Amino acid sequence: MVRLDKNEISFPDPAQYDGHEGIIAFGGDLSVERIWFAYQNGIFPWFNPGEEILWWCPDPRFVLFPHELKVSKSMRKILDKKVFTITENQNFREVIKNCREINRKGQEGTWLSDELIETFITLHGYGLARSVEVWQNNELVGGLYGIQVGKVFCGESMFAMVSNASKAGFIHFIETHKSDFTIIDCQSHTDHLESLGARMIPKKDFLKILHKNNERR
Repeated sequence: MVRLDKNEISFPDPAQYDGHEGIIAFGGDLSVERIWFAYQNGIFPWFNPGEEILWWCPDPRFVLFPHELKVSKSMRKILDKKVFTITENQNFREVIKNCREINRKGQEGTWLSDELIETFITLHGYGLARSVEVWQNNELVGGLYGIQVGKVFCGESMFAMVSNASKAGFIHFIETHKSDFTIIDCQSHTDHLESLGARMIPKKDFLKILHKNNERR
C-alpha cells in the first residue's frame, strides 16, 4: 500500500495498482479537495474512526445499472400505495447523521467520523453530494446519500427506521433518474442491493465507465 502525503492530493492509479484486498492507499486527510478527487478516480474512504484512513478501489466492483433494477411485486404495491413520501436534498445533514447512528446487524460502530460528515455536507453545498429522504407521517424514517460524479452516482450509505423505507427511497431515486445516470456505484456487496439487481463487474470496466461519464451536466 502507498502512504499518502497530507500536503499533496494524489493517489496511485487504481487501474494500474491492485493493492491489498482493494485497499490502494492509507493516510492523507479528509479534506473536501481530496475526497472529491478520490471519487473522481473511483476511490473511496472506509476505515474505523481513530484509526488510519484507508482508501479503497475493490476488484470486482459492485454496481447497479439503472435499467437492470429489480422491483418485487410487494415493493411495487408499497410504492403505488404511497406508503412513504419521498424527497431529495431536503435534509442532507439528518440523513447522513442517521446513517451513522443507525444500528446495523453484525456491525459495531461506524466509519462516518465527524470530520468526514462535515466534508460530505460541504460537498452537498457545492451540489456534488445528494440525499434522498423517506418520510412517514411527517417523520424522517429512511434515506440515503451519495456523491455524483458526472453520470455516475456513488451510493455511500442508507438507513431505515421502519421496514422497506430505505429500499423505497432507493427504488424511487433510480426510477426517477434512470436517464440521468449510467451506473450506480454500490462499492461492496450486500444481499439487500443484490436483490434489487446490483452485480459485480471488473474494476477496469467500472473505471472505464466512470472516466467516460465524468462530466458535470
